[in-house]
Amino acid sequence: MISKFSLKEKVALITGASGLLGIEHANALLELDATVVMTDIDKVGLERAFNDLTNVYDKKNIICKVMDVTSQKSIQHVKDELKNDGVDIDILINNAAIDPKVQADSVVETSRLENFLVDDWNFQISVGLTGAMLCAKIFGIEMAKNGSGIILNIASDLSVFSPYQSLYKKDKLLPDQQPVKPVTYSVIKHGLIGLTKYLATYWADQGVRCNALSPGGVYTSQDDGFVNRLSNLIPMGRMAKKEEYRGAVQFMCSDASSYMNGQNIVIDGGRSVW
Repeated sequence: MISKFSLKEKVALITGASGLLGIEHANALLELDATVVMTDIDKVGLERAFNDLTNVYDKKNIICKVMDVTSQKSIQHVKDELKNDGVDIDILINNAAIDPKVQADSVVETSRLENFLVDDWNFQISVGLTGAMLCAKIFGIEMAKNGSGIILNIASDLSVFSPYQSLYKKDKLLPDQQPVKPVTYSVIKHGLIGLTKYLATYWADQGVRCNALSPGGVYTSQDDGFVNRLSNLIPMGRMAKKEEYRGAVQFMCSDASSYMNGQNIVIDGGRSVW
């Protein structure tokens, strides 16, 4: 059974690869001997991630490409560049997303639905949902032609329940000025599950599987009030460590999960079952 986890001679492309979980996904696949194509619109972030990873893994197994998931032209360009270099994508991890953070009182009001900007709606959906569709379209076509492939969409525990807005409460702010998780985040993460189910049936007869991973909150030195409030909603009593999703990614991107298709795997410390 251990041999089924091997990704030797497989190539995986990760979007949003310079972000917190993007780097963890790369670690997970590099541990299994995959070649990893790291893509991101952030060139500086990509270079930083590459330098961090090459301290542990052979740099010949890591390819970096600047790519804008909101642009079909940009995605197609990366795909063509890889093809010209003899590189076919076996695994696609749709990880790119905008996770809006409330950083100052000036941002608070526009996070609320009453004042949410259509421009923000369009931009965030273009990254988190349209981008996933475009990457699945462009790289999935090649997978289907080749007779095999895996697409993994990174969603969130908010793909199965609504945000608990009291988590984001700030002292001394009036109720109509309190920050909230914006509507786009929920819509995108729920939408990714719909995309997952659609893709799972679309190319199944051509050997392409699609599943979703829905992580819970990851601890990244958030303020104590937020951490305590969220931890109280989780049966295990804590947030996730960033590396705790590696095993799930390894399972879902390898032949170890060869009969899994169209599923949303929620790993949230039990929060969604309460």
